[in-house]
Amino acid sequence: MLCLVLAVVTAGLAVLLSRRERAAGRRDARRAAEAARALEALRVERADRAALRELTGLGVLELDDRLHVRDANPAAHGLLGRAAGTLVGRSIMEAFLDPGLESMARSALEGGPRTAEIRRGDADGPALVVRAQRAAGGGLWLVLEDVSELRRLQRIRAEFIDNLSHELRTPLTTVSLLSETLARDADAADPPVPDKMRERIAKIEVETGHLVQMVNELLDLSRIESGGSLLLADGLDMGRLAADAAERLRLFAERQGVNLRVETDPGLPGIRGDGARLGQVVVNLVHNAVKFSPDGGDVVVRAQPVGDEVVTSVEDHGVGIPRAARDRVFERFYKIDRARLRPEVGGGTGLGLAIARHVIEQHGGRIWVESEEGRGSTFSFALPVTDGSE
Repeated sequence: MLCLVLAVVTAGLAVLLSRRERAAGRRDARRAAEAARALEALRVERADRAALRELTGLGVLELDDRLHVRDANPAAHGLLGRAAGTLVGRSIMEAFLDPGLESMARSALEGGPRTAEIRRGDADGPALVVRAQRAAGGGLWLVLEDVSELRRLQRIRAEFIDNLSHELRTPLTTVSLLSETLARDADAADPPVPDKMRERIAKIEVETGHLVQMVNELLDLSRIESGGSLLLADGLDMGRLAADAAERLRLFAERQGVNLRVETDPGLPGIRGDGARLGQVVVNLVHNAVKFSPDGGDVVVRAQPVGDEVVTSVEDHGVGIPRAARDRVFERFYKIDRARLRPEVGGGTGLGLAIARHVIEQHGGRIWVESEEGRGSTFSFALPVTDGSE
């Protein structure tokens, strides 16, 4: 009897163990299948990522936290003038031979994305834009783009505009002087010159003035866009700059029947900037505000601290800007409907706001507009306060 019981128990244990072994085998098989699928997905992802790197035509480098190259695609080797496969393991200094780029990469590793432009080799070498961003899993991504052709075309454009502007200035100056002489002769003529003739002479003066303004602003914008250097100074008082710039247009505002006011906070924190360029921005904004203001209207220039910035604004109570045009007013040559302008001041060149945008962005600031049709517009720009300013 005991033998029978032992046999039954043994058989039961064998069946239980067999079932557990089969279950464990199935689990192991599932895990193995899942691991195989994960490895395949990782392989496909890596292959797709590698293919994407090649399709973009950009150089891509992956750096570790010590700023040593983990991986680099063939385009990166080509852009840096290195033989295939020779970048892996090198430090960023060995790869680029540029201390400034190493500093930029460390800043990107510790903070947010950074961008720099370098020349490989000497001053005539390829121009490379380098963008750096910290990788989610640690380390750093660097993306290289060859902008040599773009810079060459920009130089050609700048030289063309510069030469054209200088060629146009001489005949325009001559025409302007002749029209002024005609106007004086017409005033002194005996018998008097017919009114229609006077109107035509005045029209020549106005249009010649617009052409001279366009040539000057086109040349100015070209120099700014080509990266012309700024004469930066610390501790600039934006309130004083705004007041001085507005004062230059006070007579113009009075002739148009517009009240011009300046309201600035005393003791504004200092900013770092080019006083002449920033004054030009305020002049452009005030000039536009007067042109779009009705008789008896107010134009108010303000400068005040907001957080770690100084915000300067020019407010008018004119016709306002249509919603569809607000995103385009800072584009080159974009003009709002001439019917909205005061008839006696005529249209502009469409370059003033583009110049303002480039100047403010060169200072690390931002510029924007708030407007409501029929109630006026406020153009504002913000500039960072100088470190250590009181």
